[in-house]
Amino acid sequence: MASYHIRQFQERDRKRVLELFSRGMEEHAPATFCHLLKLPRTLLLLLGMPLAIVLVSGSWLLAVVCIVFLLLFLWFLAGQPWKNYVSMCLHTDMADITKSYLSLSGSGFWVAESGAQVVGTVAARPVKDPPLGRKQLELFCLSVSSQHRGQGIAKALVRTVLQFARDQGYSDVVLATGLLQQGAVSLYYSMGFQKTATVRIEQLKGGWRLTPQELTLAHV
Repeated sequence: MASYHIRQFQERDRKRVLELFSRGMEEHAPATFCHLLKLPRTLLLLLGMPLAIVLVSGSWLLAVVCIVFLLLFLWFLAGQPWKNYVSMCLHTDMADITKSYLSLSGSGFWVAESGAQVVGTVAARPVKDPPLGRKQLELFCLSVSSQHRGQGIAKALVRTVLQFARDQGYSDVVLATGLLQQGAVSLYYSMGFQKTATVRIEQLKGGWRLTPQELTLAHV
């Protein structure tokens, strides 16, 4: 028997939901950091600047200190897109979940509860401008507490959205996710989602790509 159950969001869940959402986004920083380290510009910076310091000052200690500071800077940089995304959401749809999802026809916000604690979330809203002849529902905010993964909660939350879409007469469920979110990408593929597009690349000045290509997936 499942040790969790899924229900509709209630206002008393707000604090825990925002905590899960924020932590889930922050978990992508290490993968973004590794992505940054593999970029040619980053490798050139990590090798070139310390070497220049050694040639100018003759100090290997300064070169090591330089590398440490560069790595710390890159770690800070890697976390910024996720912090900015969380901040944006907290000032838009997540600022009032009931108004954004539960008061809007054809939308929903669900939580997974285990032991009287919210351990997972998922949301869905209608796509504003779907392709001609399609009625599409977009999946958002899929997140599961790190302590409760591996129990099928994420799949159960996605199935909840898929069933809701069928009940509401939607033709497709769509979503966007980054290639760095490998766990999420694998989950969606395993549940029958198919890639429909590879879109948007965000860049910083100087050419650092903080997030690689973003996938758009659909479940018909």
